[in-house]
Amino acid sequence: MSPALLFPAGLAALLALTIPVVIHIARRTESRSIDFAALRWLDAAPRPRRSLMIDERLLLAARLLLLALIALWLAAPVLWNAADDRPVVAVAPGADAATIAAAVEQGNHVVWLATGFPDHGALAPAAPDDLVSLIRQLDAELPPGAPVKLVVPGTLDGVDAERPKLSRRVEWTVGAEAPARRVASPAPPTLTVRYAPDAEDAVRYFRAAATAWSAADGDPAFAAEPLDRAVSGNARHLIWLASGPVSAPVETWVRNGGVILTALEARIPVEGETVPVWRGTAGEPLAVAGRLGRGRVIRMTRALEPAAIPQLVEASFPDALLTLLDPRPAPARVAAIDHAPLTGAAPYDQPPLDLRPWLALLIALMLAGERWLATRRTRAVAP
Repeated sequence: MSPALLFPAGLAALLALTIPVVIHIARRTESRSIDFAALRWLDAAPRPRRSLMIDERLLLAARLLLLALIALWLAAPVLWNAADDRPVVAVAPGADAATIAAAVEQGNHVVWLATGFPDHGALAPAAPDDLVSLIRQLDAELPPGAPVKLVVPGTLDGVDAERPKLSRRVEWTVGAEAPARRVASPAPPTLTVRYAPDAEDAVRYFRAAATAWSAADGDPAFAAEPLDRAVSGNARHLIWLASGPVSAPVETWVRNGGVILTALEARIPVEGETVPVWRGTAGEPLAVAGRLGRGRVIRMTRALEPAAIPQLVEASFPDALLTLLDPRPAPARVAAIDHAPLTGAAPYDQPPLDLRPWLALLIALMLAGERWLATRRTRAVAP
Protein backbone atom coordinates (compact mmCIF):
# COMPACT_ATOMS: atom_id res chain seq x y z
CA MET A 1 0.00 0.00 0.00
CA SER A 2 1.28 3.45 -0.92
CA PRO A 3 -0.11 6.60 0.73
CA ALA A 4 -0.57 9.68 -1.43
CA LEU A 5 -2.33 13.04 -1.50
CA LEU A 6 -4.65 13.86 -4.38
CA PHE A 7 -4.73 17.57 -3.47
CA PRO A 8 -1.46 18.48 -1.69
CA ALA A 9 -2.32 22.19 -1.77
CA GLY A 10 -4.83 21.44 0.98
CA LEU A 11 -1.89 21.23 3.43
CA ALA A 12 -1.67 25.02 3.22
CA ALA A 13 -4.41 24.97 5.85
CA LEU A 14 -1.69 23.97 8.35
CA LEU A 15 -0.90 27.67 8.61
CA ALA A 16 -4.01 27.89 10.76
CA LEU A 17 -2.10 26.07 13.52
CA THR A 18 -0.70 29.42 14.64
CA ILE A 19 -4.15 30.71 15.56
CA PRO A 20 -4.79 28.62 18.72
CA VAL A 21 -1.17 29.11 19.84
CA VAL A 22 -1.50 32.89 19.65
CA ILE A 23 -4.87 32.78 21.41
CA HIS A 24 -3.53 30.63 24.26
CA ILE A 25 -0.51 32.96 24.76
CA ALA A 26 -2.50 36.18 24.60
CA ARG A 27 -5.43 35.02 26.64
CA ARG A 28 -4.21 33.63 29.96
CA THR A 29 -6.63 31.90 32.27
CA GLU A 30 -8.24 34.46 34.58
CA SER A 31 -6.99 34.42 38.17
CA ARG A 32 -8.41 36.17 41.27
CA SER A 33 -6.13 38.09 43.66
CA ILE A 34 -6.55 37.61 47.44
CA ASP A 35 -5.13 40.26 49.76
CA PHE A 36 -3.25 39.22 52.91
CA ALA A 37 -2.67 41.56 55.82
CA ALA A 38 1.08 41.01 55.82
CA LEU A 39 1.34 42.13 52.20
CA ARG A 40 0.77 45.79 53.18
CA TRP A 41 4.38 46.03 54.43
CA LEU A 42 5.78 45.05 51.03
CA ASP A 43 6.76 47.44 48.29
CA ALA A 44 3.63 48.59 46.51
CA ALA A 45 5.29 48.70 43.08
CA PRO A 46 7.59 45.71 42.75
CA ARG A 47 9.17 44.88 39.46
CA PRO A 48 7.08 42.06 37.99
CA ARG A 49 8.88 39.09 36.56
CA ARG A 50 7.02 37.71 33.57
CA SER A 51 7.72 34.55 31.62
CA LEU A 52 6.07 33.03 28.59
CA MET A 53 3.55 30.54 29.92
CA ILE A 54 0.75 28.64 28.15
CA ASP A 55 -2.34 27.63 30.05
CA GLU A 56 -4.42 24.53 29.29
CA ARG A 57 -1.80 22.70 27.26
CA LEU A 58 -4.00 19.64 26.75
CA LEU A 59 -6.75 21.80 25.21
CA LEU A 60 -4.16 23.50 22.98
CA ALA A 61 -2.84 20.14 21.82
CA ALA A 62 -6.38 18.97 21.02
CA ARG A 63 -7.04 22.09 18.97
CA LEU A 64 -3.77 21.78 17.08
CA LEU A 65 -4.48 18.13 16.29
CA LEU A 66 -8.00 19.00 15.15
CA LEU A 67 -6.72 21.64 12.73
CA ALA A 68 -4.03 19.29 11.45
CA LEU A 69 -6.63 16.61 10.73
CA ILE A 70 -8.81 19.12 8.87
CA ALA A 71 -5.83 20.19 6.75
CA LEU A 72 -5.05 16.55 5.99
CA TRP A 73 -8.69 15.94 5.00
CA LEU A 74 -8.51 18.88 2.59
CA ALA A 75 -5.42 17.31 0.98
CA ALA A 76 -7.51 14.19 0.06
CA PRO A 77 -5.30 11.36 1.36
CA VAL A 78 -5.60 7.98 -0.37
CA LEU A 79 -3.98 4.56 -0.29
CA TRP A 80 -2.93 2.97 -3.55
CA ASN A 81 -2.97 -0.82 -3.93
CA ALA A 82 -5.11 -1.21 -0.84
CA ALA A 83 -7.68 -3.51 -2.45
CA ASP A 84 -8.30 -6.98 -1.07
CA ASP A 85 -6.20 -9.42 -3.12
CA ARG A 86 -7.51 -12.60 -1.50
CA PRO A 87 -8.48 -15.41 -3.87
CA VAL A 88 -12.04 -14.93 -5.08
CA VAL A 89 -14.48 -17.73 -5.87
CA ALA A 90 -17.46 -16.46 -7.89
CA VAL A 91 -20.39 -18.87 -8.04
CA ALA A 92 -23.02 -18.57 -10.76
CA PRO A 93 -26.60 -19.24 -9.60
CA GLY A 94 -27.63 -22.63 -10.92
CA ALA A 95 -24.33 -24.41 -10.34
CA ASP A 96 -24.78 -27.74 -8.57
CA ALA A 97 -23.97 -27.94 -4.87
CA ALA A 98 -21.31 -30.67 -5.26
CA THR A 99 -19.26 -28.55 -7.66
CA ILE A 100 -19.55 -25.51 -5.40
CA ALA A 101 -18.46 -27.45 -2.31
CA ALA A 102 -15.43 -28.84 -4.12
CA ALA A 103 -14.38 -25.42 -5.43
CA VAL A 104 -14.74 -23.41 -2.21
CA GLU A 105 -11.68 -23.41 0.05
CA GLN A 106 -11.00 -21.86 3.43
CA GLY A 107 -9.75 -18.28 3.30
CA ASN A 108 -11.29 -17.51 -0.08
CA HIS A 109 -13.71 -14.69 -0.67
CA VAL A 110 -16.80 -16.44 -2.06
CA VAL A 111 -19.42 -14.35 -3.87
CA TRP A 112 -22.41 -14.91 -6.12
CA LEU A 113 -22.13 -14.00 -9.80
CA ALA A 114 -25.07 -11.63 -9.53
CA THR A 115 -25.67 -7.89 -9.41
CA GLY A 116 -23.59 -6.36 -6.62
CA PHE A 117 -21.68 -9.66 -6.08
CA PRO A 118 -23.30 -10.55 -2.73
CA ASP A 119 -21.51 -12.92 -0.36
CA HIS A 120 -22.16 -16.58 -0.95
CA GLY A 121 -23.62 -16.90 2.52
CA ALA A 122 -26.58 -14.76 1.47
CA LEU A 123 -29.72 -16.18 -0.09
CA ALA A 124 -29.07 -17.50 -3.59
CA PRO A 125 -30.12 -14.85 -6.15
CA ALA A 126 -31.97 -15.53 -9.38
CA ALA A 127 -29.96 -16.49 -12.44
CA PRO A 128 -28.74 -13.29 -14.16
CA ASP A 129 -29.76 -12.43 -17.70
CA ASP A 130 -26.22 -11.52 -18.75
CA LEU A 131 -23.73 -13.74 -16.95
CA VAL A 132 -20.80 -12.88 -19.24
CA SER A 133 -21.15 -9.14 -18.53
CA LEU A 134 -20.99 -9.88 -14.79
CA ILE A 135 -17.79 -11.89 -15.33
CA ARG A 136 -16.22 -8.93 -17.15
CA GLN A 137 -17.36 -6.57 -14.38
CA LEU A 138 -15.84 -8.79 -11.69
CA ASP A 139 -12.55 -8.85 -13.60
CA ALA A 140 -12.57 -5.05 -13.78
CA GLU A 141 -13.32 -4.50 -10.08
CA LEU A 142 -10.73 -6.91 -8.65
CA PRO A 143 -7.04 -5.98 -8.24
CA PRO A 144 -4.75 -7.47 -10.90
CA GLY A 145 -3.08 -9.86 -8.47
CA ALA A 146 -6.24 -11.46 -7.08
CA PRO A 147 -6.71 -15.09 -8.23
CA VAL A 148 -10.22 -15.83 -9.50
CA LYS A 149 -12.13 -19.09 -9.71
CA LEU A 150 -15.44 -19.13 -11.57
CA VAL A 151 -17.98 -21.87 -10.81
CA VAL A 152 -20.65 -22.12 -13.50
CA PRO A 153 -23.37 -24.60 -14.46
CA GLY A 154 -22.85 -26.95 -17.38
CA THR A 155 -25.03 -24.85 -19.71
CA LEU A 156 -24.93 -21.06 -19.96
CA ASP A 157 -27.88 -18.95 -21.07
CA GLY A 158 -27.84 -15.36 -22.28
CA VAL A 159 -24.22 -15.44 -23.48
CA ASP A 160 -22.54 -13.15 -25.98
CA ALA A 161 -21.65 -14.14 -29.50
CA GLU A 162 -17.99 -14.47 -28.51
CA ARG A 163 -16.07 -15.80 -25.53
CA PRO A 164 -15.23 -13.22 -22.87
CA LYS A 165 -11.69 -11.84 -22.83
CA LEU A 166 -10.34 -11.04 -19.36
CA SER A 167 -7.21 -9.39 -17.97
CA ARG A 168 -6.20 -12.48 -15.95
CA ARG A 169 -6.27 -16.24 -16.09
CA VAL A 170 -9.22 -17.69 -14.24
CA GLU A 171 -9.94 -21.19 -13.05
CA TRP A 172 -13.04 -22.20 -14.99
CA THR A 173 -14.96 -24.83 -13.03
CA VAL A 174 -17.92 -26.35 -14.86
CA GLY A 175 -20.69 -28.19 -13.04
CA ALA A 176 -22.79 -31.08 -14.20
CA GLU A 177 -24.53 -30.74 -17.54
CA ALA A 178 -28.18 -29.80 -17.20
CA PRO A 179 -30.71 -32.09 -18.83
CA ALA A 180 -31.33 -31.04 -22.41
CA ARG A 181 -34.63 -29.32 -23.00
CA ARG A 182 -36.48 -29.89 -26.23
CA VAL A 183 -37.31 -26.58 -27.82
CA ALA A 184 -40.05 -26.66 -30.43
CA SER A 185 -39.31 -24.82 -33.64
CA PRO A 186 -41.66 -21.87 -34.16
CA ALA A 187 -44.28 -22.28 -36.83
CA PRO A 188 -43.55 -20.43 -40.08
CA PRO A 189 -45.57 -17.28 -40.66
CA THR A 190 -48.74 -17.28 -42.74
CA LEU A 191 -48.23 -15.27 -45.91
CA THR A 192 -51.06 -12.98 -46.98
CA VAL A 193 -50.55 -11.51 -50.46
CA ARG A 194 -52.43 -8.68 -52.12
CA TYR A 195 -51.46 -8.06 -55.75
CA ALA A 196 -52.36 -5.91 -58.70
CA PRO A 197 -53.13 -7.58 -62.08
CA ASP A 198 -49.77 -6.51 -63.54
CA ALA A 199 -47.88 -8.06 -60.58
CA GLU A 200 -49.45 -11.50 -60.64
CA ASP A 201 -46.23 -13.11 -61.93
CA ALA A 202 -44.37 -12.06 -58.75
CA VAL A 203 -46.81 -13.99 -56.56
CA ARG A 204 -45.21 -17.31 -57.50
CA TYR A 205 -41.93 -16.49 -55.73
CA PHE A 206 -43.73 -16.03 -52.42
CA ARG A 207 -45.93 -19.10 -52.98
CA ALA A 208 -42.75 -21.14 -53.53
CA ALA A 209 -41.26 -19.79 -50.28
CA ALA A 210 -44.40 -20.65 -48.29
CA THR A 211 -44.35 -24.14 -49.79
CA ALA A 212 -40.73 -24.58 -48.70
CA TRP A 213 -41.67 -23.61 -45.14
CA SER A 214 -44.50 -26.15 -44.87
CA ALA A 215 -44.22 -29.84 -44.11
CA ALA A 216 -43.96 -32.28 -46.97
CA ASP A 217 -47.50 -33.57 -46.44
CA GLY A 218 -49.08 -30.22 -45.53
CA ASP A 219 -50.53 -27.31 -47.42
CA PRO A 220 -48.58 -24.03 -47.40
CA ALA A 221 -49.87 -21.25 -45.15
CA PHE A 222 -50.45 -18.93 -48.06
CA ALA A 223 -53.35 -16.77 -49.26
CA ALA A 224 -53.04 -14.55 -52.36
CA GLU A 225 -55.95 -12.33 -53.43
CA PRO A 226 -56.49 -9.13 -55.45
CA LEU A 227 -56.11 -5.68 -53.92
CA ASP A 228 -59.83 -5.14 -53.37
CA ARG A 229 -60.00 -7.91 -50.76
CA ALA A 230 -59.69 -6.75 -47.18
CA VAL A 231 -56.84 -7.94 -44.98
CA SER A 232 -57.93 -10.07 -42.04
CA GLY A 233 -57.29 -8.73 -38.59
CA ASN A 234 -55.61 -12.04 -37.69
CA ALA A 235 -53.01 -11.64 -40.43
CA ARG A 236 -49.51 -10.72 -39.30
CA HIS A 237 -47.42 -10.73 -42.50
CA LEU A 238 -48.60 -9.05 -45.71
CA ILE A 239 -46.96 -8.94 -49.14
CA TRP A 240 -48.20 -5.88 -51.08
CA LEU A 241 -47.52 -6.16 -54.82
CA ALA A 242 -48.89 -3.00 -56.34
CA SER A 243 -47.77 0.47 -57.33
CA GLY A 244 -48.98 3.68 -55.78
CA PRO A 245 -50.01 4.43 -52.19
CA VAL A 246 -51.08 1.63 -49.88
CA SER A 247 -54.75 1.75 -48.92
CA ALA A 248 -55.73 3.47 -45.67
CA PRO A 249 -57.09 0.27 -44.01
CA VAL A 250 -53.81 -1.53 -44.71
CA GLU A 251 -51.79 1.40 -43.32
CA THR A 252 -53.90 1.28 -40.16
CA TRP A 253 -53.34 -2.48 -39.97
CA VAL A 254 -49.55 -1.91 -40.08
CA ARG A 255 -49.70 0.78 -37.41
CA ASN A 256 -51.45 -1.70 -35.12
CA GLY A 257 -48.54 -4.15 -35.31
CA GLY A 258 -48.56 -5.75 -38.75
CA VAL A 259 -45.52 -6.46 -40.93
CA ILE A 260 -45.76 -5.48 -44.59
CA LEU A 261 -43.34 -6.14 -47.46
CA THR A 262 -44.00 -3.86 -50.40
CA ALA A 263 -42.89 -3.79 -54.00
CA LEU A 264 -40.56 -1.05 -55.21
CA GLU A 265 -43.41 1.01 -56.69
CA ALA A 266 -45.61 0.95 -53.56
CA ARG A 267 -45.83 3.98 -51.26
CA ILE A 268 -46.33 3.82 -47.49
CA PRO A 269 -45.05 6.23 -44.82
CA VAL A 270 -42.17 5.21 -42.56
CA GLU A 271 -41.31 6.81 -39.23
CA GLY A 272 -37.63 7.66 -38.93
CA GLU A 273 -34.84 6.29 -41.06
CA THR A 274 -34.79 2.95 -42.86
CA VAL A 275 -31.95 0.43 -42.57
CA PRO A 276 -30.89 -2.28 -45.03
CA VAL A 277 -32.12 -5.71 -43.98
CA TRP A 278 -31.31 -7.76 -47.11
CA ARG A 279 -28.22 -7.40 -49.25
CA GLY A 280 -27.06 -8.94 -52.49
CA THR A 281 -23.82 -10.79 -53.15
CA ALA A 282 -21.98 -7.51 -53.79
CA GLY A 283 -23.37 -5.89 -50.63
CA GLU A 284 -26.01 -3.83 -52.41
CA PRO A 285 -29.25 -3.38 -50.40
CA LEU A 286 -32.16 -5.37 -51.78
CA ALA A 287 -34.63 -4.41 -49.04
CA VAL A 288 -34.81 -1.73 -46.35
CA ALA A 289 -36.97 -1.64 -43.24
CA GLY A 290 -38.42 0.97 -40.91
CA ARG A 291 -41.08 1.45 -38.25
CA LEU A 292 -44.66 2.60 -38.63
CA GLY A 293 -46.52 2.80 -35.32
CA ARG A 294 -46.19 -0.64 -33.72
CA GLY A 295 -45.56 -2.36 -37.05
CA ARG A 296 -42.72 -2.81 -39.55
CA VAL A 297 -42.44 -1.73 -43.16
CA ILE A 298 -40.08 -3.63 -45.48
CA ARG A 299 -39.62 -2.09 -48.90
CA MET A 300 -37.88 -3.74 -51.83
CA THR A 301 -35.33 -1.54 -53.57
CA ARG A 302 -35.55 -3.35 -56.90
CA ALA A 303 -38.21 -4.81 -59.11
CA LEU A 304 -39.42 -8.30 -58.11
CA GLU A 305 -38.00 -10.14 -61.09
CA PRO A 306 -34.96 -12.43 -61.46
CA ALA A 307 -33.22 -9.98 -63.76
CA ALA A 308 -33.07 -7.41 -60.93
CA ILE A 309 -32.94 -9.80 -57.95
CA PRO A 310 -31.42 -13.17 -58.92
CA GLN A 311 -31.94 -14.42 -55.35
CA LEU A 312 -35.68 -14.83 -56.07
CA VAL A 313 -35.04 -18.09 -57.91
CA GLU A 314 -32.29 -19.39 -55.64
CA ALA A 315 -32.77 -22.05 -52.97
CA SER A 316 -31.82 -19.55 -50.24
CA PHE A 317 -34.78 -17.23 -50.94
CA PRO A 318 -37.25 -18.93 -48.51
CA ASP A 319 -34.77 -18.53 -45.63
CA ALA A 320 -34.00 -14.95 -46.61
CA LEU A 321 -37.71 -14.11 -46.74
CA LEU A 322 -38.33 -15.75 -43.38
CA THR A 323 -35.53 -13.66 -41.86
CA LEU A 324 -37.03 -10.50 -43.35
CA LEU A 325 -40.54 -11.09 -42.08
CA ASP A 326 -39.88 -12.87 -38.78
CA PRO A 327 -36.25 -12.42 -37.61
CA ARG A 328 -35.18 -15.07 -35.15
CA PRO A 329 -33.06 -14.05 -32.14
CA ALA A 330 -29.47 -15.18 -32.15
CA PRO A 331 -28.78 -18.34 -30.11
CA ALA A 332 -27.84 -17.45 -26.53
CA ARG A 333 -27.22 -20.89 -25.02
CA VAL A 334 -23.89 -22.66 -25.03
CA ALA A 335 -22.09 -25.44 -23.19
CA ALA A 336 -20.01 -23.82 -20.45
CA ILE A 337 -16.97 -25.98 -21.26
CA ASP A 338 -16.86 -24.33 -24.71
CA HIS A 339 -17.21 -20.79 -23.37
CA ALA A 340 -14.23 -20.54 -21.02
CA PRO A 341 -12.85 -16.97 -20.84
CA LEU A 342 -9.83 -15.97 -22.88
CA THR A 343 -6.95 -13.87 -21.57
CA GLY A 344 -5.14 -10.89 -23.03
CA ALA A 345 -7.32 -7.94 -22.12
CA ALA A 346 -5.56 -4.92 -20.63
CA PRO A 347 -5.69 -4.78 -16.82
CA TYR A 348 -8.01 -2.22 -15.32
CA ASP A 349 -6.73 0.64 -13.18
CA GLN A 350 -7.97 0.20 -9.64
CA PRO A 351 -9.21 3.32 -7.83
CA PRO A 352 -7.33 4.23 -4.64
CA LEU A 353 -8.83 3.81 -1.19
CA ASP A 354 -10.21 7.19 -0.07
CA LEU A 355 -9.25 7.90 3.55
CA ARG A 356 -11.44 10.99 3.96
CA PRO A 357 -14.45 9.13 5.43
CA TRP A 358 -12.25 7.75 8.20
CA LEU A 359 -10.65 11.16 8.73
CA ALA A 360 -14.10 12.73 8.96
CA LEU A 361 -14.99 10.31 11.76
CA LEU A 362 -11.74 11.07 13.56
CA ILE A 363 -12.32 14.83 13.17
CA ALA A 364 -15.79 14.46 14.70
CA LEU A 365 -14.34 12.60 17.69
CA MET A 366 -11.58 15.19 18.14
CA LEU A 367 -14.13 18.01 17.95
CA ALA A 368 -16.20 16.37 20.67
CA GLY A 369 -13.06 15.96 22.82
CA GLU A 370 -12.04 19.57 22.25
CA ARG A 371 -15.48 20.82 23.28
CA TRP A 372 -15.37 18.70 26.42
CA LEU A 373 -11.95 20.07 27.38
CA ALA A 374 -13.05 23.65 26.68
CA THR A 375 -16.28 23.51 28.69
CA ARG A 376 -15.39 21.28 31.62
CA ARG A 377 -15.77 22.81 35.09
CA THR A 378 -12.19 22.26 36.27
CA ARG A 379 -9.60 23.43 33.74
CA ALA A 380 -5.86 23.09 34.16
CA VAL A 381 -3.91 26.33 34.58
CA ALA A 382 -0.18 26.71 34.04
CA PRO A 383 1.69 27.46 37.27
